[in-house]
Amino acid sequence: MQLEAIIDKVSAGQRISDDDYLVLEKEGDLHQLGFLANIIRQKKHPEKRVTYVIDRNINYTDICVSACKFCAFFKAPEDKDGYLITFEELADKISETQVLGGTQILLQGGLHPEQPLEYYEEMVRFMKATGIHVHGFSPPEICHFANLSGLPVKKVLERLITAGLGSIPGGGAEILSDRVRQLTAPRKCTADQWIEVMEEAHNQGLRTTATMMFGHVETKEERLEHLRRLRELQDRTHGFTAFIPWPFQPRNTVLAEVEKTTAFEYLRMLSLSRIYLDNIDNIQASWVTQGPKVAQLSLSFGANDFGSTMIEENVVAAAGVSFRLSEQEIRRLVTDAGYLPVQRLMDYTIVT
Repeated sequence: MQLEAIIDKVSAGQRISDDDYLVLEKEGDLHQLGFLANIIRQKKHPEKRVTYVIDRNINYTDICVSACKFCAFFKAPEDKDGYLITFEELADKISETQVLGGTQILLQGGLHPEQPLEYYEEMVRFMKATGIHVHGFSPPEICHFANLSGLPVKKVLERLITAGLGSIPGGGAEILSDRVRQLTAPRKCTADQWIEVMEEAHNQGLRTTATMMFGHVETKEERLEHLRRLRELQDRTHGFTAFIPWPFQPRNTVLAEVEKTTAFEYLRMLSLSRIYLDNIDNIQASWVTQGPKVAQLSLSFGANDFGSTMIEENVVAAAGVSFRLSEQEIRRLVTDAGYLPVQRLMDYTIVT
């Protein structure tokens, strides 16, 4: 009876509680969760559109002091194989992106121990001059810049925005539980610091995304803790444009023995996210980790956005997963699923 009451609540458009979530997580089958998630998706997006953005993921360095156990991409500072991108390489990558119709660069990198804040300001100014939107620097990077410069996060963000930073990606969230973060990434910012960066960014007028990397050492309750923290922040600021849940890719990492998340479990988590996060309008499918067919299925499990064409992607590829999709393939997959594919910008403005 409890499950039926929660199903009625969701169908009526009411917010579910944490206890409701745990009942759904424990007792709801995939069909029920997908059905509920799709109800919410249709209410929020009745026009049958599925959006996508054309961009490129540029990792400006793989040198990183964080040494996260789930990362197969980073190099230690003393590793001679580590790189730091040149501005000439940046220009070439941006030009190629623009030729392909790209509107933004997803700019992220390792926590380099030596580069000052001025370096990143210069990088953003250089990129902004090309006319591209800079969607860059996840909260751990912002915290790292603050630590190195001795400046508060607020001032770091002000300076980067002045240089041309347009929005912030939701990377580095993993699971917003300090128990999990201590086990997997003890040198990275805390859960509170991640939230604080995003709240300050929203207060300064930046829109951001939010992510969750699940399927490693976290409990089901810690997944809920993560979603709760995002929903509470969104209630305060309304600054998140989208949420992207994606499963941990264990290959080539310190946590390689962790069993890989199945497509079944991914679709369950996607649906639960859509049901719980009633104040975030857009949920992205993760074709980068799940491949095109599961991503296509996810459009019936709450997702309304196909994410990015990812002209370039390095971090997930380092973990042995390297799906690639062109804009034409994304449009075909969306059309074949019965939806209208529409190109968007970061803030979900439609490209006409």
